[in-house]
Amino acid sequence: MKYDVIVMGAGHNGLVAAAYLAKAGKRVLMLEAADEIGGATASVRAFKEYDALLSRYSYLVALLPDQIIQDLGLNFETISREVSSFTPYKKEGKDFGLHISRVWDKETEDSFIELTGSAHEGKAWQEFYSEVEKFAQKMAPTFLEPLRTRREMKTLIGQDSTWEYLVEKPMAEVIQSKFKDDLVRGVVLTDALIGTFASAQSIQSNICFLYHLMGNGTGEWKVPRGGMISLVNELERIVQSAGVEIRTDAEVTQVSTDSVGVRVQTKKGDSFTAEFLLSNAAPAHLDRIRGKKSESALSGSQIKINMLLRTLPRLKSGADSRRAFSGTFHINESYSELEDAYVTAAKGEIPKHAPSEMYCHTLSDPSILSEELAQQGYHTLTLFGLHTPAELFETDPESSKKIAVQRCIDALNSYLIDPLESVLAKNSDGSLCIETKSPLDLEKDVRLPGGNIFHRDLTFPFKEEGDAQIWGVETDDPRIFICGAGAQRGGGVSGIPGHNAAMAVLAKG
Repeated sequence: MKYDVIVMGAGHNGLVAAAYLAKAGKRVLMLEAADEIGGATASVRAFKEYDALLSRYSYLVALLPDQIIQDLGLNFETISREVSSFTPYKKEGKDFGLHISRVWDKETEDSFIELTGSAHEGKAWQEFYSEVEKFAQKMAPTFLEPLRTRREMKTLIGQDSTWEYLVEKPMAEVIQSKFKDDLVRGVVLTDALIGTFASAQSIQSNICFLYHLMGNGTGEWKVPRGGMISLVNELERIVQSAGVEIRTDAEVTQVSTDSVGVRVQTKKGDSFTAEFLLSNAAPAHLDRIRGKKSESALSGSQIKINMLLRTLPRLKSGADSRRAFSGTFHINESYSELEDAYVTAAKGEIPKHAPSEMYCHTLSDPSILSEELAQQGYHTLTLFGLHTPAELFETDPESSKKIAVQRCIDALNSYLIDPLESVLAKNSDGSLCIETKSPLDLEKDVRLPGGNIFHRDLTFPFKEEGDAQIWGVETDDPRIFICGAGAQRGGGVSGIPGHNAAMAVLAKG
């Protein structure tokens, strides 16, 4: 059967692409290797004895443009978090915490003064992020347009000094010049590192920072009501109503093209043809099934720990746990600790003072729990460990994973009155409700090369002079496009590369 477009991979980006194409009248077939759709945005009952849906691999939303939600008519809601972040620290033998509200307030101002002894860092914080937001408000809308060149983007933004320190010079320079306190510097740096194995001295950290602060021109990270599965369910509803054909358990094993179209073969032996192919898989995976050699790329650099708690643990600082855990909770993420952890990991060792961050979805949205669990005070907790590249787990995956997890837990426990182990829910066999995914697990489970959540190295959201790309989704074959996180302006739960791949196809007629 001949289709206009075949979409390989039914993750959220593939679903977005299929929705735009079908709404434009294209006959679309989606082929998904797994037995269910959603990819890395799927939600599961990670602990089978408990009715709690966890977004196993991705959990917050910032980069999904409001325009895509409106264009596709998605009934999808995200929830703003009142608390942006909370960072526990020790000072003169006592426990404190740096509280930062999403909207600057007196509590935030007082918290900066308590940490640093003056109002300087708080003012520097406001000035810096004000400039970043102005930058984002101009850059973010271009993500759904044809790529601009570096020069065009710089002219559009019109903030030459901000451009210099966000694009041209390593993040280390701006962080160290604008902030004096090691802890404050670290909180800024975290957005430049999540999922990326890089030093603050690397331009790769600048790119990561931009993607984490550009979403909808505000950079606000929100909680998806109902978990990520609510987004997947809505996209599935849209594509089915638009006539998209979805086949699961249909792993693509071969792709070939000629002058008239694309031929795709599956593991089961089925064969399909279309005018174009959109790949939601990582570019390296696409290269493998095309029989091409892939470029080397950074490995993934994170461990993901999903937990179910009977109750929230109390903090030594005396801060309200319900507020501290509702925002992003930073652990061992001062600037020096982050850089030390990078150096340690680069030497092939798991960092002893593991930097990580986490948040509690159910404090913003209890709907992912059954009514019974919610009434009993249960909560989910999601921890994201930094500077743990895939190479650290290759020799002995399970033992290395246990060490990394224990170091994350030990780091968290140093700030808790109630050790984490004492509040974790238990299964009937006595085991704790804690699940860990290393970069190697991500490669095995969702085919991310080296566990890289961005599919490959992130690139700036503009092109260099002379680059022939139009949408940043093109490949060396005019009939094959990237619609996943590996596209330029990919990464994160955004739908942006799905939109852009669909636009690239529609431009062909």
